[in-house]
Amino acid sequence: MKIIETYFDEVKVLAPNVFSDNRGFFQESYTRFKFEKLGIGCEFVQDNHSYSSKKWTIRGLHFQASPKSQAKLVRVIQGAMLDVVVDIRKDSPTFKKYVTVELSAENFKQIYIPKGFAHGFCTLTDDCHVCYKVDDYYSHENNSGIIWNDSDLGIIWPCKEPILSPQDTKWPCLNKLFISSILFFLFLFNTPARTL
Repeated sequence: MKIIETYFDEVKVLAPNVFSDNRGFFQESYTRFKFEKLGIGCEFVQDNHSYSSKKWTIRGLHFQASPKSQAKLVRVIQGAMLDVVVDIRKDSPTFKKYVTVELSAENFKQIYIPKGFAHGFCTLTDDCHVCYKVDDYYSHENNSGIIWNDSDLGIIWPCKEPILSPQDTKWPCLNKLFISSILFFLFLFNTPARTL
């Protein structure tokens, strides 16, 4: 397994060893102790499989808020996509920065995305299958996102008019997300306690 560093120290692109012959190929996509040696020691608890039938489908930018935030290990098993990872850690020196990497069934690359980052992707082919592991279970209450074309982030997507889910057209921009979180906590801590 070869590790490829990215702009973020915590985000890793992984290129596994692939053994090919006239029958096809074999690879280890995940081996716990090998990943631990690479500094990826989280315990994955759920596998997800996403299918997009059309090229230029964008999914994201998604994350789960604390205390149910998730680390992810993402790969493509059919087709190709541009994967996008955004640092949403308010106190990080790379806050609002992003990295992109092309993942495909042909290049076998995977990307490890730790907690504190939003994730999205744009399919580059029809019939794109994406598989990813997460280290915490899905939580509807903590599910959140950022609008894909947030001008403050300046992500360069490969298409101008993507196919989107209704939900992915309604996420706020990152600044509004943080402002609404701050207002919620101010309201919470300034609300007089009620007696029963």
